[in-house]
Amino acid sequence: MNKVNEILEVIEIARETGKIRRGLNEATKAVERGIAKLIVVADDVDPPEIAMHLQPLCDEKKIPLVRVSSKSELGRAAGIEVSTAAVAVLDAGEGKKKLGDVLK
Repeated sequence: MNKVNEILEVIEIARETGKIRRGLNEATKAVERGIAKLIVVADDVDPPEIAMHLQPLCDEKKIPLVRVSSKSELGRAAGIEVSTAAVAVLDAGEGKKKLGDVLK
């Protein structure tokens, strides 16, 4: 299984058994509060500047940030009908071990 699919699977498991936040604003707040375990950002965010603040913020808070190719994939994994630029995993729930594997 490739990395992107594993990341999306972690989001799906977290959505069902843990806790996630959807969207750039919610993801940003989760990082600022230091409650995010993982931030996932879509590569096709347009314009890209709207998501640029997340990487330095995550670096500062020591929160891992990973990228997936599309907002629609991310939206589907987050359980919404629309695409989303970012998702924050607050609690991986039953996906904790898989999250650990992805971050290695």
